[in-house]
Amino acid sequence: MPTDAAPSAAATAPVLGPRALNRALLDRQLLLRRAELSAEEAVEHLAGVHAQVPKVPYYALWARLAGFRPEALSELLAGRRTVRISLQRSTLHLVTARDCLAFRPVLQEMQDRRYRGTFGKRMAGVDLTRLAEAARALVEERPLTFGELGTALAELWPEREPLALSMAARTALPLVQVPPRGLWGRGGLARHTTVRQWLGEEPGEPTAQGVEALVLRCLTAFGPASVRDVQVWSGLTRLRGVVDGLRPRLRTFRDEHGVELFDVQDGALPDPGTPAPVRFLPEYDNLFLSHHDRTRVIADAYRKRIWQGNQAFSPVLVDGFIRAVWRIDRNGDTAALAVEPFEPLSRAEREAIGAEGSRLLDFAAPDASHDIRLAPH
Repeated sequence: MPTDAAPSAAATAPVLGPRALNRALLDRQLLLRRAELSAEEAVEHLAGVHAQVPKVPYYALWARLAGFRPEALSELLAGRRTVRISLQRSTLHLVTARDCLAFRPVLQEMQDRRYRGTFGKRMAGVDLTRLAEAARALVEERPLTFGELGTALAELWPEREPLALSMAARTALPLVQVPPRGLWGRGGLARHTTVRQWLGEEPGEPTAQGVEALVLRCLTAFGPASVRDVQVWSGLTRLRGVVDGLRPRLRTFRDEHGVELFDVQDGALPDPGTPAPVRFLPEYDNLFLSHHDRTRVIADAYRKRIWQGNQAFSPVLVDGFIRAVWRIDRNGDTAALAVEPFEPLSRAEREAIGAEGSRLLDFAAPDASHDIRLAPH
């Protein structure tokens, strides 16, 4: 029996097939129709946007919001209404200032665990409290890159690797990446300071209520989901007891394999036959990173087509599922959108890809002439 199945409850819960789960996910991810939300409202609704690559949040919000202007998100970053910080899965996310303060304490244990797994032996014997104090003084004096921070800390711990020292500081301190890094059309090194310095407030201590709130945020944005799905999205472990404690506030379903799924009471469940428009998503979009079972958005046979080693490819949703990848090649005054399908597409699907691709080029390269190359399958 699947590990997420609860025999007494899952056996009688309604079954949701892949298309039902797909349409629920698309609705909550604002991908069935472009939403009339501000950039700030959307970032909070989505419980954060993956931001390891600076451009990703802009493409993610363009795909989801009506009339999205990249300058609107840049203004939020420059105005400290949103921040880029290591959160879920110990990866960089763009979140609202409020969610930064709420999420980071809950995810601290996961940050610590992942750091120990990578650098623990190399940092044995180092007083991490002292290191955090030294790092705080350095980055609050002026934002530093991790290279600069590691070099400065190595003056105090000369026998340790600068990288291990800077990663210890990143783990022990909530560090935000500061602009101009992350601004639309701007470059800049990835420099960091503390949340306290940047937002004027320190994240609090982790609480059981904070963990429950994070689980509910995940279900709201990505549900219905299994316990394992929530753990994949967050990077946290041992959440079965937390979810069980929330049962009186949740609905339960099961997937076609009998795995128990949980959901908030008011979570949208569109008809599985609801039309889903073509959407171009950026690499690392949380849509396809946030579930253990990803068949609700991509067939297992295609998973390696969008993720190879540490390289991710930008996916195209066709009828709600990832069925192609895309890239934009810029050559002088020409921007060419290349789309590579995984399987044969109907004439209507190819036309829809062309129409949405034209809108993508208008957004990504408004100053260039455009070309769309949809490869045959």
